[in-house]
Amino acid sequence: MASYVISVDQSTQGTKALLFNDHGMLIARVDFPHRQIIENNGWVSHDANEIYQNTIKAIKKLVESSGINKNDVAGLSISNQRETSVMWERASGAPLAYAVVWQCSRAAEICERQEIRTHALEVCEKTGLKLSPYFPAAKIAWLLEHVEGAKELAGKHALCHGTIDSYLVYRLTGGRSYKTDYSNASRTQLFNIFELRWDRDICSWFGIDLANLPEVVDSNSCFGCTDCEGFFDDPIPIHAVLGDSHAALFGQNCRQVGMTKCTYGTGSSIMMNIGKQPALSHHGVVTSLAWGIDGKIEYVLEGNLNYTGAVISWLKDGMGLVSSATETERMAYEAERNDELYLVPAFTGLGAPYWNSHAKASIVGMDRTTQRKEIVRAGLECIAYQIADIVFAMEEDCGLEIRDLRVDGGPTRNQYLMQFQSDILQAEVHVPKQEELSGIGAAYMAGIALGFWGNEVFERIEDKTYMPILGRWQRDAKYKGWQQAVRSVLQ
Repeated sequence: MASYVISVDQSTQGTKALLFNDHGMLIARVDFPHRQIIENNGWVSHDANEIYQNTIKAIKKLVESSGINKNDVAGLSISNQRETSVMWERASGAPLAYAVVWQCSRAAEICERQEIRTHALEVCEKTGLKLSPYFPAAKIAWLLEHVEGAKELAGKHALCHGTIDSYLVYRLTGGRSYKTDYSNASRTQLFNIFELRWDRDICSWFGIDLANLPEVVDSNSCFGCTDCEGFFDDPIPIHAVLGDSHAALFGQNCRQVGMTKCTYGTGSSIMMNIGKQPALSHHGVVTSLAWGIDGKIEYVLEGNLNYTGAVISWLKDGMGLVSSATETERMAYEAERNDELYLVPAFTGLGAPYWNSHAKASIVGMDRTTQRKEIVRAGLECIAYQIADIVFAMEEDCGLEIRDLRVDGGPTRNQYLMQFQSDILQAEVHVPKQEELSGIGAAYMAGIALGFWGNEVFERIEDKTYMPILGRWQRDAKYKGWQQAVRSVLQ
């Protein structure tokens, strides 16, 4: 009897394949990074074909290195980087251009066009999302306008475009399945989250033909079957697909109203489950779909940040201030404790709750005593400050005080950052011992759909808890300084 589930977690930096046994235990993992294509004008791209090839390689290596019988794999799940937008030829599955990564703001000009800006409020009221080049609507419009032959293929319905999940499903199934799930569709700025359909008016404003978009289905659906290019003797079902942040929300067991999690990756997604009734934000965050399960939809409030873990990469690779990410923790503890230094990481503008694509990064509050350690600490602290901005906005929207935050992602290993996060929020921060919550969440959903396990599987998530140790008046002073620093880059 088949007894394993493979979870593919396709993230900004690379592709992971995770193997789970029939008790929901993660027993093996394989990683393949892909190129970060950053052009001189600041555009950020990925090679979608490289991502697909890495997916196939990761699955094969995972099975072979773990020593299991490949015929014992019951199914596959996918969690994915979300707003990254891909365009490919329907007949061959070949990408027509590099994928436009979620961080990339090259489509800002499209959102600034008068014929689109005049509909900004209507776009938000239908999709829950502020008009922004962050989302695929503008990115796909940009690809249609700038990729040679794209408009002609689109007019013939010989073109597909969407997010990474729909591209992988298409390639894995040999073009037999062109689908996305509710969580990913809700992040495109093309999907009406109240009527649960692609919005014809919004698509027309961005010059997008509905016929070229994927079918939207429940997150726990069967998305088709794959033999991974002949690797499996019999095709296995792809039985859950979720955007990575939604998958982490599910993996953190945030399935009740008010439960909140933050995924720390290259960027960050802070997400609160608000249940079955949608509500638009009035404080700078957005509304999305958490998931669709067995015909039932749940909603979330969400805030997204472009640069959180990426700040640590910038400190290491861009500035050479540290030799490794782990070094930042020691340096932060050694830095001058009473300085008033702030780093505002608006390298490609600021996301929620400010939504200013023209803001520029800045270091505020330097004096003659400022050294490398202080800048490194400010880099860590700006991650916590940005997340606090969003948590406080959510509290305003829902009228609830968030007393604990469930977190995941690589930067959560940094004890200085996690303690500072707890201090700034004045709330408990729960760090699970398991790191791969996006992959875990998608695997859990697939396993439940396949009948492997029930709700007891969530009991396997253990965590470490950080409690506030900074006094509230100290927190207030630090946070006020951060707000002043942000205002200085918005002017």
